[in-house]
Amino acid sequence: MTTYPQSLAKPKQIRSALSFYRVMAITAGIALVILIIEMVMKYLLKQTNVLTEYWSPIHGLIYMGYAASVANLGIKCAWGAKRIVLNLLAGFVPVVPWIAERRNHAEVEAMRQRAYVAGGPSSVASERGGDGPR
Repeated sequence: MTTYPQSLAKPKQIRSALSFYRVMAITAGIALVILIIEMVMKYLLKQTNVLTEYWSPIHGLIYMGYAASVANLGIKCAWGAKRIVLNLLAGFVPVVPWIAERRNHAEVEAMRQRAYVAGGPSSVASERGGDGPR
């Protein structure tokens, strides 16, 4: 029997979703900064090159990955729709994905630690793939 509420995933699934989210949030933030540089080059400086030709669709794909990671983590952590939407909107403002990632990571880790305390050693063993104490 698990100590996690039924709306949450297993610890291993949450850890996996959090790792994917962290990678995508950092990547989306970097991609957004590059997109801004690309827009300045293209529209203010009137320069065209490989970056200005191909970066916008690449950034769009990266953002879709970020959106998927937010939805995945939000569902597994039982976030409300408002929080998921706010995290999705964070991907539109430079630097904000990094701030949101730090806050979400700290909160999810704290939630996992509270679950470990409530669940005892079997929670830790189940996250490592074991069946707990025998």
